[in-house]
Amino acid sequence: MAKLNLPRQPIYTHEGAKAVPVNAEQQLRRSVMSCLLWEKEFYESGEDIAVRIASSVPQVDAQKVADMAVEARTKMKLRHVPLLLVREMAKHPTHKHLAAKTLETVIQRPDELSEFLAIYWKNRKCPLSAQVKKGLASAFEKFSEYQLAKYNRDGQIKLRDVLFLCHAKPKDAEQDALWKRLINNELAVPDTWEVSLSAQDGIPKKEKWERLLKERKLGALALLRNLRNMQEDNVDEALIIQGLQALNPEKVLPFRFIAASKYAPQLETYLEKSMMKCLSIQDKLQGKTVLLVDVSSSMNIRLSSKSDMTRIDAACGLAILAREVFETIKIFTFSMKLVEAPARRGFALRDAIMNSQEHSGTPLGLAVECIYADKSKKVNTLNFAHYPMPISYQGQNLRPDRLIVLTDEQSADPVRDPIGKGYLINVASAQNGVGYGEWTHIDGWSESVISYIQEFERGVDG
Repeated sequence: MAKLNLPRQPIYTHEGAKAVPVNAEQQLRRSVMSCLLWEKEFYESGEDIAVRIASSVPQVDAQKVADMAVEARTKMKLRHVPLLLVREMAKHPTHKHLAAKTLETVIQRPDELSEFLAIYWKNRKCPLSAQVKKGLASAFEKFSEYQLAKYNRDGQIKLRDVLFLCHAKPKDAEQDALWKRLINNELAVPDTWEVSLSAQDGIPKKEKWERLLKERKLGALALLRNLRNMQEDNVDEALIIQGLQALNPEKVLPFRFIAASKYAPQLETYLEKSMMKCLSIQDKLQGKTVLLVDVSSSMNIRLSSKSDMTRIDAACGLAILAREVFETIKIFTFSMKLVEAPARRGFALRDAIMNSQEHSGTPLGLAVECIYADKSKKVNTLNFAHYPMPISYQGQNLRPDRLIVLTDEQSADPVRDPIGKGYLINVASAQNGVGYGEWTHIDGWSESVISYIQEFERGVDG
């Protein structure tokens, strides 16, 4: 009997627009590159996203899964979802041959050795596969005494437990002695801010913070993340300012400064100077650019249960970066209106984006249509059953060389193809999206997504 070629059932975004079907690799990528593992997003639970990732792994070529895990760790700076990818690779005969090398690469901090085992045993405790043992053993060899001591925490799975389980063999006598000190809990205690603050030595935390600042023992991220703690401990503000002025922001994303400013708004001047110092060295990309930022209510969801940062904060950070990278740029926000943000930079641009309009619905299709439409006309006024108010946009007739959209991609209406270069940057992990076809679809919200556009266009033009 002949097999019937039945049409594929249509799929939709959570807001109701008809979504674009994607292949298994694209599905895995969109689920991974913005994923803070097991954290709830606006439309989907963290558990559902993790299950989808696990089910997608065996459907994608093993090398592509391995490359995706490395990219998620090294470029997107994600710590836990790459470990989940390797755990799933280890399950499948078609993928397990790459698990050891991939695991060695994605483990970049000693505590990730223990975190991987927590993921490996999430559903039930079972023996480690040969590939997993090999990967853990190779990863163990990368770390110095300082690194091991810094992350040798008293959790359910200790570093010494991992060492025993993976049967790592020291490469020389020096490493053999180091691992024996780890096993015997005799590692030299490092002078880190974590160790200093947790020590029960009777020294007030204020004094500890001030010593760390004077001796420049706080890295850029540690300083930014601990501004609130330092303020609560009444640390001398002059010392904090000196620390911010000496900070090396080279590898710090703008959204980290946005987060810090929430806790220390009185230090925004110094935070902004540090942030702009990094952005000033960016190469410029020529041509007319339009950046369209989603400020709908779903973008207000926090990145994680432990973070005050939201997806719109991440989008603002990328917009701040884009303002410095693209030679000529206009920035618009969209929700139930289309609003052009004033030509500001830094935190002033963040404020303009956040305060541009009420954070409500997601008619992305109308917003894109308006960017391209003749300025003398109003783009279709539509009523959606779940939107009581009509949506009206005035045409802009901008004709940009490139249109970049920052969104969680859950449009309420269909989205047209771009005219010329069009990039849709998806900052969430929802199952279905609209930005494929003629769009260049990019998943994630690190600085890598902007770098990708620069490299992609240089490659095309070159």
